[in-house]
Amino acid sequence: MSAQKLTIDIYSDVMCPWCLIGYGQLTRALKELEGEIAGVIRWRPFELNPQMPPEGEEQEAHLQRKYGRPAEEGARIRGQMKAIAEGAGVSLSWEGEGEAPPAMMWNTRDCHKLLAFALEQAGPGVQTALKLALFRAHFNARRNLGDRAVLLDIAAEAGLHREAAKTALDDPELEARVIAEEQQAWDLNISGVPAMIVANKFLIPGAQAPEVYMGALRRVAEKTRAAT
Repeated sequence: MSAQKLTIDIYSDVMCPWCLIGYGQLTRALKELEGEIAGVIRWRPFELNPQMPPEGEEQEAHLQRKYGRPAEEGARIRGQMKAIAEGAGVSLSWEGEGEAPPAMMWNTRDCHKLLAFALEQAGPGVQTALKLALFRAHFNARRNLGDRAVLLDIAAEAGLHREAAKTALDDPELEARVIAEEQQAWDLNISGVPAMIVANKFLIPGAQAPEVYMGALRRVAEKTRAAT
């Protein structure tokens, strides 16, 4: 008997460390469920900071302004997140040469447009490859994800046609679809990410432990089987 396929739509933002952690935990859960459940992952847009200016903002200053927490608390939380990420099999750490440049926050509208383009043109596998490449560029290489030239380099590295991706970034219809999907998230009462919609119906909020994802996916699989 073949594994039961379940679509998993993940609302997330490239700037979100918990989104990468959640993906790492989900992939561990799916590995444990191999032969039983097969997840078809699709990435959906959610902008944590849609008003972020093109020049971006230094991460620590942004978090202090947004949450009003002191730098010492921010450092402690980042240390905890890095440890959790390592346990999930992903990395939030600088992996370049020399001293790390300041961590930045960028406007991610163009990232989401490229991800939507990747899904429409090349399918979920290539879209996930692009998403992971964007995560690596942001967290591990600290590249400027507000720079279209950088984004097009990353898209090409992930297997997308560079000129087609460039055209997509200027496509008003594609941008309108991204904005509509973001509004759909709010309509579903999603106000934080990651948030996963399984089988177009069942919500799993937040970055959960692998066993939590396993239990939730099994329950959804059972419900979808019963409904057919």
